[in-house]
Amino acid sequence: MATAAPPSKAKSVTEFVFEWEGKDKNGRQMRGEIRSGGASTVSAMLRRQGILASKIKKRRTSGGSSIKQKDIAIFTRQIATMMRAGVPLLQSFDIVGRGSVNPRVTKLLNDIRTDIETGTSLSAAFRKNPLYFDALYCNLVEAGEAAGILEAILDRLAVYQEKTLEIKRKIKSALTYPIAVLVVAFVVVAIIMIFVIPAFKEVFTSFGADLPAPTLFVMGLSEIFVSYWWLIFGVIGGSIYFFLESWKRSVAMQKTMDRLLLKVPVFGSLLYKSAVARWTRTLSTMFAAGVPLVEALDSVGGAAGNAVFAEATEQIQRDVSTGTALTTSMQSTGIFPIMVLQMSSIGEESGSLDHMLAKAAEFYESEVDEAVKGLSSLLEPLIIVVLGGLIGGIVVSMYLPIFKLGQVV
Repeated sequence: MATAAPPSKAKSVTEFVFEWEGKDKNGRQMRGEIRSGGASTVSAMLRRQGILASKIKKRRTSGGSSIKQKDIAIFTRQIATMMRAGVPLLQSFDIVGRGSVNPRVTKLLNDIRTDIETGTSLSAAFRKNPLYFDALYCNLVEAGEAAGILEAILDRLAVYQEKTLEIKRKIKSALTYPIAVLVVAFVVVAIIMIFVIPAFKEVFTSFGADLPAPTLFVMGLSEIFVSYWWLIFGVIGGSIYFFLESWKRSVAMQKTMDRLLLKVPVFGSLLYKSAVARWTRTLSTMFAAGVPLVEALDSVGGAAGNAVFAEATEQIQRDVSTGTALTTSMQSTGIFPIMVLQMSSIGEESGSLDHMLAKAAEFYESEVDEAVKGLSSLLEPLIIVVLGGLIGGIVVSMYLPIFKLGQVV
């Protein structure tokens, strides 16, 4: 006797975005997009709507550039703007996903939209993608959902990310110029040592006279470059690679470098001001969103981008959790400027801590801007002098024998 087969467990079907074109019952040309598990399902869905599909194509979700923090900031601003305009959340995700030029961003937003459609909260959907949405982002969204002010929180998040990206951009622009010039200078010097100096050496050898000490020194360096150029480039490249990797992977190395960078002349002041700006901006954003102070401090230290501030934040969190005032615990760390401490104290007394910290963040963001401008104007003449002295010294040392050519003859 035949027995009924046990019911199989329903498997979750992976859905894709299909772009379609076709005609309706009146012959009008139509096009659109449908999320489905396959092209045949899309065709059946369209037939039920009275549309005869002439073209069904799965949208490519592979390829494209990697998702960067700038993409997340743009997405946050777009979602916040549309929700403030009264556009429903799911429709907002759909519009932003279609408008993105990066297929990976589109896929990410479609995945989040699918999670929300199945009943997952927005913060929980974000937490499934920790590579793009950190704890600070998810905590703020969760607080916004709980308080019913998601639009305002997304707007604050967008402002926070835009300010953070702007500071990072300014820091990179300040550091990129001197690094690029040093790299170009090294390459130029290496080319001179390997190809130009040996030609001069052959000419000077035919003189049969003693050469000046600067010329002998440069020719000696040239011989080292010609004989061991592969070793020189290998050692420099390998040292830079291993240094950066150890900096990235070693916590002890990160702490050591962060302390040293804050003490570097000129650059240290710039990095310090940017860390203060990010620390105050982050704490202001989280506190304004209604996140409890002790819980907010969990995300603040890492957002500053410096291990010194991260360690100080851990100490502040311990002190605050035992009842110590925020300003008192900040002062005990010894790393915050007087202005931030005073504004924090006023904010605690007046009940407007988030507002005062935001003002402090704005001040130090403007300080970073001014420091970058001053650094650029300072570095340009300094680099010209250094490069001029280096290249000029090589040229003069090689032309000294020529200046004495009359004596030899």
